[in-house]
Amino acid sequence: MLYYFIALFVIMLDQLTKWLVAKNMELGESIVIIQDFLYITSHRNRGAAWGILQGQMWFFYIITIVVVIGLVYYLQKMGRESVLLGVSLGLMLGGAVGNFIDRIVRKEVVDFINTYIFSYNFPIFNIADSALTIGVGLMIIYMLLEEKRSKEKKNG
Repeated sequence: MLYYFIALFVIMLDQLTKWLVAKNMELGESIVIIQDFLYITSHRNRGAAWGILQGQMWFFYIITIVVVIGLVYYLQKMGRESVLLGVSLGLMLGGAVGNFIDRIVRKEVVDFINTYIFSYNFPIFNIADSALTIGVGLMIIYMLLEEKRSKEKKNG
């Protein structure tokens, strides 16, 4: 149940921040947080990461529904197996639903976190994207640890 609260927290934080940006900033407007590193920039995306597949909303609806069903299934089946796995799945679920809400309600995703990493202007993203990325990273760590445990048992 904790992992669903993580997902709900991500969804609420994601939607609140997107609402604040959409309500209070003009499209393209940017606020400096840390000069040459972090900005809040009002941006919209009708595609996926880096703007790929622009305007393919039905594709995103179908993929997101399949992903959400898969995440809920794995949360139910394996979420209790490991805190790391459960947190990973909860973050991914919250991120997927956060962006899905935008696609359904706005027909586009509100992005606003704008970073420059070593002068590279990284694509603008949002809280849902961050949760998805962190969730995938934690999933990779979980899988590596499980692989290591499996090898230790086999050799042990």
